[in-house]
Amino acid sequence: MSLKPLTDSERTLAREKATAARAVRAELKSRLKSGEVTVDEVINGSTHEEAIGRLRVLDLLKALPGVGEKRAAGIMDAVGIAATRRVRGLGIHQRKALVEHLTNHPANNRH
Repeated sequence: MSLKPLTDSERTLAREKATAARAVRAELKSRLKSGEVTVDEVINGSTHEEAIGRLRVLDLLKALPGVGEKRAAGIMDAVGIAATRRVRGLGIHQRKALVEHLTNHPANNRH
């Protein structure tokens, strides 16, 4: 199935929407890194913002201070979340397990 070609105005609107979504995600990651917001607040309040819901959980974890690629992957593996899962795709039990893991293992989310 092929997509219909976009007009110039549709393409421009899509580009602007994508740019705005990237800005929202970048601002969220900055707030996570500074400690202004917690993972719990993000994953339990993400349903209101489409751009945040589309953020990969792996990228969310990597935005935490002291968490890189390997540590984030380890957290996801320990909690049982697929590497490709997005915030909006987390189930209730996955959300709870992730928050509990980060609360009970503070060494995993700091230097």
